[in-house]
Amino acid sequence: MNQNQQSNALIMIFGATGDLANRKLFPSLYRLYQKGKLTRFAVVGVGRRTLTNEQFIQNVQNSVAESIANTEASDLETFASHFCYHSHDVTDSSSYIALKNIADDLDAKYELGGNRVFYLAMAPEFFGPIAIHLKQDGLTDVAGYKRLIIEKPFGHDLTSAQELNNQIRTAFSENEVYRIDHYLGKAMVQNIETIRFSNAIFENLWNNRYISNIQVTSSETLGVEERGRYYETSGALRDMVQNHMLQMVALLAMEPPIRLTPDEIRSEKVKVFRAMRSIVGDEVNDYFVRGQYGKGTVNDVELPSYREEPMVNPESNTETFVAGKVMIDNFRWAGVPFYIRTGKRMEEKSTKIVVQFKDIPMNLYDNPEKELTPNLLVIHIQPEEGITLHLNAKKAGQNMEATPIKLSYANTGIASINTPEAYEKLIDDSLNGDATNFTHWDEVSLSWSFVDEISQAWSQTPATNYPNYASGSMGPKEADDLLEKDGFFWWPVNQLAVDVC
Repeated sequence: MNQNQQSNALIMIFGATGDLANRKLFPSLYRLYQKGKLTRFAVVGVGRRTLTNEQFIQNVQNSVAESIANTEASDLETFASHFCYHSHDVTDSSSYIALKNIADDLDAKYELGGNRVFYLAMAPEFFGPIAIHLKQDGLTDVAGYKRLIIEKPFGHDLTSAQELNNQIRTAFSENEVYRIDHYLGKAMVQNIETIRFSNAIFENLWNNRYISNIQVTSSETLGVEERGRYYETSGALRDMVQNHMLQMVALLAMEPPIRLTPDEIRSEKVKVFRAMRSIVGDEVNDYFVRGQYGKGTVNDVELPSYREEPMVNPESNTETFVAGKVMIDNFRWAGVPFYIRTGKRMEEKSTKIVVQFKDIPMNLYDNPEKELTPNLLVIHIQPEEGITLHLNAKKAGQNMEATPIKLSYANTGIASINTPEAYEKLIDDSLNGDATNFTHWDEVSLSWSFVDEISQAWSQTPATNYPNYASGSMGPKEADDLLEKDGFFWWPVNQLAVDVC
């Protein structure tokens, strides 16, 4: 199929009155429409609320107008005219039959060829029942393709993930299931492969002979806000490490694929997950650190502790911070620690990857007491996007003293690249049948197997020192100790900003 044929589809959004649909999905669909990537299409918004088509269409227009500046009203009205609404009961077959009739009518009206994308933007406990009903009530019986897009979390542990996967597979094959990890839609995460596999200077050095450690940081300044009920059953380990953090580790550590196709890339990522050293029982304390934020003052505003947040147990043992050392026991990476850390209410909002290369054998320069700064490759993912290479060069003057310099490229610099919103990219990929940036079941199951051992150990030994880091800091001291015992330290993310020209 060519791209235009694949972009013709009926998109059903379950949870169309929710926050995700309004903040991300509707604006992303509009940007694709503006760029000509949505040609013939229709969208059915599915939700529990009772709304008229007119009310829903107005809601779509408002959501797009709030997120995209300089919108032409006529263009937006034409876009929104492709939308309609269905008030739905996810447990009632008659509601699905009514939805099928709407879908069939729209398919004929817009000549969509029976192509259907089902986007489940709602609570994960509904994923399985909806998939089963879609099959039983005939909505997946189509002449074109059918695809299911689901948000994380995909299960709460390996057992629940397997149960959910079995339910979904009754209606959709594995190559029809698109599990979203929005980090994989970010431009600079996708750029990891390009940096590695199109530059001989890096790929030749990308191993344990030249790299001393790799650090992946994803920090947030916000607390749990209104997500206390969800976060109490999740925590940072399940919410961030099991998916986003381990996915970035896999992209950094994977072997070059035979070709850049979804199956080959997934195959290499799966090998990384299989090579991750399993951490069991008491070993967890040697490899992983957990934390929970306490009170703190940021910009003269006193912030509450996690235990004081709405819908949070005042004696909660849920972690809001995780730092860990992931070891990959294969020929390329044996002995190289991959350090990961993620947390809420931290000093900086930042997602960065720091690749630290090994030191040279000896310092030949004028001041032998002054150590040379290690060479670093920094991949800036958010909020800025870019790449920085930290080198040493001769300092100005007649002596032979070396000084650190930076070579930077910023996506928001002179190139003025307007990088697509992660959801825009992922929706476009799903419409075109490109599953490269979605997670395969093998990846999900292996990452849950790794994380479940840590969860089990922590559940058996509740933390006794919570809260153990102040709001506005970079996490508990134990996270620094984790690296110090290996002779390393966390590179401060606020000192590694990409230079914007």
